[in-house]
Amino acid sequence: SNSSAESLDRLYPAVGSTKAPRKRTTSQCKSEPPLLRTSKRTIYTAGRPPWYNEHGTQSKEAFVIGLGGGSASGKTTVATMIIEALDVPWVVLLSMDSFYKVLTKQQQEQAASNDFNFDHPDAFDFDLIIATLKKLKQGKSVKIPIYDFTTHSRKKEWKTLYGANVIIFEGIMAFADKELLKLLDLKIFVDTDSDIRLVRRLRRDISERGRDIEGVIKQYNKFVKPAFDQYIQPTMRLADIVVPRGSGNTVAIDLIVQHVHSQLEEVRAARSLGDLLTVCLVFRAALASAHQCHPLPQTLSVLKSTPQVRGMHTIIRNKETSRDEFIFYSKRLMRLLIEHALSLLPFQSCTVQTPQGHDYEGRTYSGKQITGVSILRAGETMEPALRAVCKDVRIGTILIQTNCNTGEPELHYLRLPKDISEDHVILMDCTVSTGAAAMMAVRVLLDHDVPEDKIFLLSLLMAEMGVHSVAYAFPRVKIITTAVDKKVNDLFRIIPGIGNFGDRYFGTDAPPDWSDDEDALST
Repeated sequence: SNSSAESLDRLYPAVGSTKAPRKRTTSQCKSEPPLLRTSKRTIYTAGRPPWYNEHGTQSKEAFVIGLGGGSASGKTTVATMIIEALDVPWVVLLSMDSFYKVLTKQQQEQAASNDFNFDHPDAFDFDLIIATLKKLKQGKSVKIPIYDFTTHSRKKEWKTLYGANVIIFEGIMAFADKELLKLLDLKIFVDTDSDIRLVRRLRRDISERGRDIEGVIKQYNKFVKPAFDQYIQPTMRLADIVVPRGSGNTVAIDLIVQHVHSQLEEVRAARSLGDLLTVCLVFRAALASAHQCHPLPQTLSVLKSTPQVRGMHTIIRNKETSRDEFIFYSKRLMRLLIEHALSLLPFQSCTVQTPQGHDYEGRTYSGKQITGVSILRAGETMEPALRAVCKDVRIGTILIQTNCNTGEPELHYLRLPKDISEDHVILMDCTVSTGAAAMMAVRVLLDHDVPEDKIFLLSLLMAEMGVHSVAYAFPRVKIITTAVDKKVNDLFRIIPGIGNFGDRYFGTDAPPDWSDDEDALST
């Protein structure tokens, strides 16, 4: 048919040269799933290192593994085994089953009677698959459709996935599009005996998808087997690695893990920049040296240093100040900072009528809504001040901690309100020294499609280094603070500074290696 010919035209680009076999490796390390998902939020159980450089741009794309093979060949099981053996903290598993096209009413009726071919390339939304993989490779967040195999339809809610160090994409047509193949760094074909695949499909479709045995066999003979022979099996020649016997072939899986580890080691080596003894200082040193002797950027707005503001700074900077007074005057400063930031939002003219029946020419906020995002843990202390002046404001949270082995900030937890991309976002952290944590937080917001010029970074105290780092990487982000100190010491603490804000506020003890960028270290 014409549709078959068009689908075949998407297949079979030129096959590359044969690669030499790689050394076998064994790995028995197991890691917990990197994400725990609930109906309302995504919890990060392992840290994600920066996916950008000091310029705010992407440092290196994720490594993408494509897993192809027939229906019920064990692709998902192989993918899970690879994830466990890799033992890297940030891996995304993306299934092609999520990308079936939305069916017409006639196609729905055909599907209900097992007369619709779900094993044909035309059944998949390749445009959406390609766009999704491209965004994931760039480290951005994506919305993934949820397909209901019982009703043969997409659910209304979509789930959110985030870019990672390694992305595993699995599906029967994983190699069935030339543009899609360009996005795959490693192609694996899971080759399993047809009888085993049939038995697995019978068990799965009856127990998990509510089908009857006659319908499953009818669909298998009419669509599944012919599609495998015509579209799927021929793509085996495009694979870099063929895994016979699926999940039972531990030698092949070890081979795959060895190759992926070697690719990730190249990234680590490129980022180490030399002496391993000083690797903890690399990321911040890059930020510190990038913008020396530059004038403060125009995107910076500092609260006017009135005698009142100066007096409150005197109190909270004083090491002899009690915790109660520190909290009280910090809250006062936060309120003034929030009020100052809100005055920088866009407003438009409007006319209202007073109770006396006269018109008043006023101003009203011209955006859609305001959302606050706090960088845990010190940033959450600014939430009450924002709620006090913004009625019904939505609040999100980000947890960023420093990896003691690399000195880099890592993303550990993220909860953002839905549809944040159209909001003005107030990003809150109490102190910013090098700007490393703030840059990661801004990058997260950008990856959720928040426009750069709608992000307001608020901090009670910033170092000039942090101001320059954020402004250089993200020149349209508005930076708002109550004071800017000129120096940071060798441990990247602001001088004269304020101490560890989180520990002074919450009454906890600071670790010896704390930094002003991460009060989250002690959480």
